[in-house]
Amino acid sequence: MDQLIYTSLSAMRSLMTKQVLTANNLANVNTTGFRGDLTNSQAVYLGNGDGTVSARAQAADSKDSPDMAAGASVATGRDLDIALDGDALVAVQSTDGSEAYTRRGDLQVSQSGLLTTGDGLPVMGDGGPITLPPADSVKIDKTGVIYIVPQGGDANAPTEVDHIKLVSAKGSSISKGDDGLFHVADGGTLPSDPTARVTAGSLEGSNVNVTKTLTDMIDASRAWETQVKMLAGAKEMDTSTAQLMDMQN
Repeated sequence: MDQLIYTSLSAMRSLMTKQVLTANNLANVNTTGFRGDLTNSQAVYLGNGDGTVSARAQAADSKDSPDMAAGASVATGRDLDIALDGDALVAVQSTDGSEAYTRRGDLQVSQSGLLTTGDGLPVMGDGGPITLPPADSVKIDKTGVIYIVPQGGDANAPTEVDHIKLVSAKGSSISKGDDGLFHVADGGTLPSDPTARVTAGSLEGSNVNVTKTLTDMIDASRAWETQVKMLAGAKEMDTSTAQLMDMQN
């Protein structure tokens, strides 16, 4: 009986992980540049202790690499909005001070002149976090170079200030952290990609498919109910067995 219980519990742990990730995907359906998480469950057959494999299997869940499919791009006309082309990523400074990467392109300029993403993370340039001087206008070209027209300056003679660090994850092992940012697996950093391009005046939305995500959530909920019924059945069989043994005694 305990074998059935542990099998159901392993399945329920896997379903809990799936529900958490699915709920997180759904919560970020409107987050700029968000990449949904994929989950995968597989059966792991248990050994008998003598080198053979039993017919019993437990569910083992794993968090796959994030879904890197492109989201829909929308033209905004805002000078500081950028949509990253292809598989390009923007380098940012994470909350722990390390370099991380994101697809989020809703850039802002703080009161101190620091260039940040929409969630407040400093954007990295060739020499570290980018700081912009007071300017009448700011433009970003397709290679990520930032041009400004200084206050009172000539609008026909913009000045190059810095270059947004754009990288590519091709050939590198990256993972998505709990902070929603991409990190190099071994803790290193990615080099700048000179071929990376951006589209200014546009934003890329989340790549989460709402219909599929809701369907996944319903499927996980029904699977959970099935496992609960199996546990209830195991309890009922255990009670019946105990009563039968009492009658024999």
